[in-house]
Amino acid sequence: MGRTVLVTGGNRGIGLAVARALVAEGHQVAVTYRQEPPDDAEGLTPVRCDVTSGDDVDGAFAAVEEQLGSVEVLVSNAGVTADGLLLSMREEAWTSVIDTNLNAAYRVARRATPRMIRARWGRMIFVSSVVGLSGSAGQSNYAASKSGLVGLARSLARELGGRGVTVNVVAPGFVATDMTAVLSDSRQQEILGQIPLKRMASADEVAAAVAFLASEQAGYVTGAVLPVDGGLGMGH
Repeated sequence: MGRTVLVTGGNRGIGLAVARALVAEGHQVAVTYRQEPPDDAEGLTPVRCDVTSGDDVDGAFAAVEEQLGSVEVLVSNAGVTADGLLLSMREEAWTSVIDTNLNAAYRVARRATPRMIRARWGRMIFVSSVVGLSGSAGQSNYAASKSGLVGLARSLARELGGRGVTVNVVAPGFVATDMTAVLSDSRQQEILGQIPLKRMASADEVAAAVAFLASEQAGYVTGAVLPVDGGLGMGH
């Protein structure tokens, strides 16, 4: 049964892989982008949206509702980094990451909730990170934002569970994307040395986890954190 899906930050990387996986499952999928839509948007409905703007979020949902119907599956994936040690981190670097990664998840979840409640069915999936559980030197802003998604998801799971809405988190480790491709060879080898599976994930592997949580088969899974990290964060 195809559902209407909205994936934020769905124009590249993990978000685009998630969108394509959900299209392959027979869903109608809209993706948000801030500047450039996906290069290959076949089967997708691109919607411009700056997730740091409440007005943009409202406009994006309205556009999806007009074209595809009420959002039944929400994948909050949009995110940024602004790495730096705390002693040299400017407040703008802290607030911009928190706003894009955490506050935006609140905005889209709040906008999606009323119609999910009325339908007594819904899926919310927040894309976090292994560093949100384990921490990462030089990424206090990013780790805090990704950790916050866990608390948000579990609180919403308790609030909305009685209305047929599940809320879960996927926590990827290091994924082979444009973001990790810029790392030096020595840094990549250092990272791989810490991962039990000795390789990075593909975006498609993360997408498969999201697709499961969006499915009918995951109807009794809520408040869960599903790591896709090759064992990097085990124990956290």
